[in-house]
Parts: sequence; structure tokens; C-alpha cells
Amino acid sequence: MNKIQKHIVTFFGVGFAPKASGTIASLAAIPLYLLLRKLSLPLYLFSIGKIVAAGVWACTEAEKEYGEDPPEAVIDEVAGMLVGLVSRTRDPKEIALAFLIFRAFDIIKPGIVGILDRKVKGGLGIMADDVAAGVLTAACMKIIRRIRR
Repeated sequence: MNKIQKHIVTFFGVGFAPKASGTIASLAAIPLYLLLRKLSLPLYLFSIGKIVAAGVWACTEAEKEYGEDPPEAVIDEVAGMLVGLVSRTRDPKEIALAFLIFRAFDIIKPGIVGILDRKVKGGLGIMADDVAAGVLTAACMKIIRRIRR
């Protein structure tokens, strides 16, 4: 695995946190989100697509070095959080709620998230379940916003 792949996989070293690297990476995604949310929706989605593609590429190599779905690989949590915040909210409470919902889906792995986690292997598998958790998070956030209105 080269240096670029290592930086991508670990989200610039966040994946080397001794405990709860996925949770820390989900939090570390928020500053990136705050920058990307200023983009138009198409550019925001394009950016997520690039992160996911780079993540699949780098995670494929990370498995060769660290083993299957290694804890050092946290780019999947970053991508999932960005998907979960696709509404590009500016409300800190909504960002915090999306974080909590995403972490719950990522840890519990309900429905499609669990299926992807168990059935899809390699770099794509590492990324797929977290992106699915992000989609479920985005759906929950949309429902919550409608109920609050």
C-alpha cells in the first residue's frame, strides 16, 4: 500500500486511533462536511462519489496489508457521514443527530447495511455498508425534518 492509499484509508491518520476509530472518523468527517456543504448539490454528490471511488481503491489495498475490513480503514465512515448529511444542513443540532443516527446504523447494521457488510467483500464491501448506513441516515433526517415542521 502506498502513502496516498494509506492517507485515504486512514483519513490522514485518524484510523490509527487506539479505540473507536470509526466513531472518531465520523466526527472527523464533520469539518470536511462543513467545507463541502457550500457546494451545489451536484458538486457535493460528485465529491462523495470521488471519495467513495478513492476509498474502494485504497481499501482494496489496505486489506492486503492489514487484513479483512481493518479498523484502520475509516474512509468508509467519512463517506457514510457525508451521505447522511446530503441535505447540507447548517443546523448544529441536525449535524449532531445525523452523527448519532449514522453511528447507530453503522454499529447495529440493520437490513441492507448488514447484508452488504456480510456479503460484499474487498474494498467495495468496506465502503458499501457505510454508504448504505449514510443513505438510511439521510432518509431518517428527511423524515425528522418533515415531522418538525
